[in-house]
Amino acid sequence: MYDFQPETGLDTAERYRQLVDAADALTADEPDAVANMANVAALIREFVPDLNWAGFYRVGEAKSGGRELVLGPFVGRPACIRIPIGAGVCGVAAQSGETQLVEDVHAFPGHIACDAASRSELVVPVVREGEVIAVIDLDSPSPARFSPADAEGLEQLAALLSNRI
Repeated sequence: MYDFQPETGLDTAERYRQLVDAADALTADEPDAVANMANVAALIREFVPDLNWAGFYRVGEAKSGGRELVLGPFVGRPACIRIPIGAGVCGVAAQSGETQLVEDVHAFPGHIACDAASRSELVVPVVREGEVIAVIDLDSPSPARFSPADAEGLEQLAALLSNRI
C-alpha cells in the first residue's frame, strides 16, 4: 500500500521537494509511462492544495496528421481530449517549451475552457532530448493561485519525469 501525503504546514518549496521525492519513489523502477503519469497525477492532487484539475497532455499524432496534445492521465472533471499545439495555455507551453503561469485564464488569449470553474492555470512542459513530449497541467478555481515557487517545483517534477513517461 502506498500512503504518500505531505506533512502539514510546509512552505511551497518543501512541499514540492516532498512531491518530487514521492514521484521518484513511485516511478523509479516502473517502465510504463501511463502508470507513471497516473500515479503522479494522483500525487499532485495530494500535495498541491486548491486544485480542480491536475494531469498530463501528451504530444501525439493528430487525427488529420501532424502533432497535437492528447489527454493523458489526470484527476478532476472530464477534460478536452485534443488540443492543437499553440492553442490555449497547454498548447502554448508545448509550442514554446516554456512554463505558462496564468493568473486569470479568462484574460489569456485563446484560452480553452475545459472546466468553467478554472480561474488560474500552471502548465509545465516535459522535455526529453530537447523536445516537448508532454505537459503537466494544473488548474485552480482560485484566481492567481500559482506562484513562481509552484512553477519551479513543477519544473523539477517535469525534469524527473522526462525519461519516465
